[in-house]
Amino acid sequence: MSSLHDRPDMTAQSLTSLERPPLSFWQIWNLCFGFLGIQFGFALQNANVSRIFQTLGAPLDDVPLLWIAAPLTGLIVQPIVGYLSDRTWTRLGRRRPYFLVGAIAASLALFAMPHSPTLWIAAGLLWVLDASINTAMEPFRAFVGDQLPSAQRARGYALQSFFIGLGAVVASALPWLLTRAGVANTAAAGVVPDAVRYAFYLGGMVLLLAVGWTVLRTRERPLAELIATDTAPPQAVAPRAPAQRRRNGALALSVGLAGGGLVLYYTLDRQLLLLFGGLGLYGAAQLAFAGRHGSGMLAQILADLDGMPSAMRRLALVQFFSWFALFAMWIYTTPAVARHHFGASDAQSAAYNSGADWVGVLFAAYNGFAMLAAFVIAPLAARYGARPTHMVNLALGAAGLAGIGFVHDPNGLLLCMIGIGFAWASILSLPYALLANSLPAQKMGVYMGIFNIFIVLPQLVAATVLGFLLKTFFAADPLQALYLGAVSLLLAAACMLRVQAAPVAVAA
Repeated sequence: MSSLHDRPDMTAQSLTSLERPPLSFWQIWNLCFGFLGIQFGFALQNANVSRIFQTLGAPLDDVPLLWIAAPLTGLIVQPIVGYLSDRTWTRLGRRRPYFLVGAIAASLALFAMPHSPTLWIAAGLLWVLDASINTAMEPFRAFVGDQLPSAQRARGYALQSFFIGLGAVVASALPWLLTRAGVANTAAAGVVPDAVRYAFYLGGMVLLLAVGWTVLRTRERPLAELIATDTAPPQAVAPRAPAQRRRNGALALSVGLAGGGLVLYYTLDRQLLLLFGGLGLYGAAQLAFAGRHGSGMLAQILADLDGMPSAMRRLALVQFFSWFALFAMWIYTTPAVARHHFGASDAQSAAYNSGADWVGVLFAAYNGFAMLAAFVIAPLAARYGARPTHMVNLALGAAGLAGIGFVHDPNGLLLCMIGIGFAWASILSLPYALLANSLPAQKMGVYMGIFNIFIVLPQLVAATVLGFLLKTFFAADPLQALYLGAVSLLLAAACMLRVQAAPVAVAA
């Protein structure tokens, strides 16, 4: 297909009548294949970083604080990368340069992390790893929106969910599989077991090769062509007036300062300082840039945040509660299963490491069920509506997460993974299918990055408050965090009632 650069004689009037031609199955496959590698690295991080931290001597109630790198880097990196990729054009296009750079950096971090000699180095490498994965991952959402016509977007996001599930199945189970192959899953105090180290090596190679495939086997439509074939409705929400933004900024800054002061005065859990500090920084940024619309990257991102489409606003609470639950699961499933199903709390013991390996299998299982769910969610949403489909899937996830505490046989936990798998596949596809058609082509990247704020913000909240809640109210029992996650998924399902029921287009 020729691009607009190849057809300079076309008038603006004729351009507006164009539609993006549909892509073949294998073209969509190539678009999404890189997500296999990205999720490979992400799944290794989710299933094993808590284990690495505890191996290096981190107390359980400090683990959420160490995990703060993941949501904080996402909160900063994703809107910036989205903003920059909207304005980038190189020989590789708009989005692909960010895929490639992020994949190289993430692979290097995966190679290095299991060799961390101290806890602080492991925590620093988590920052590098998560920033790199976010750099590669964020433009992929915009990439699908760029390349596909509206009728194929649900299929594209469903195929992304399939690759996410496939990558996570293999990556999550790798330490367990390597242990079954004879690789040691225990080591001396303060040393990461060989099974985890080799899994990270393999993950780094898969990540780089899969993203490289997408970079080499795809092309990008020029921005002029994207604008000419854009089907998004005009933005109906304008940025707030500078005076209102200043009032909101002053309120956020005041709450942040007051909350931080109370934490210090009453010597509350120090992790709460991160939550109030982040709120204060947001308020200060609003005050600083309230009257500077379009005068720089940060000012423009804040203005776009205020003027985001209404569909994104309605989905914000759904995303918040969904990802709060997921982050609780990723942090606390390993210590919860090791304690309640394998009778071990000592991270150096064989029983704990057996429990941790089994969690890898469980995570592989829910991602396997998500792979299967990816093939049925889009047709179900087309037939019954995206809103009820997503609500049911979130409720299934809540049942699965809560069930971990009621099923006592470790093998029986596989049943709980069915509901979690359906929720995971739905979270990865339906919100984006609901959102993509409302985003203007020239701002697809920055709005996808801003939308991901509602993914990383709940993770930041979870990382700062879960440790405090467990230590203060739940006798440091990690299973209680999973119950809180189940409640959060039910709240996400309830919030879907606020989302307008809109059909999800599915190509024949």
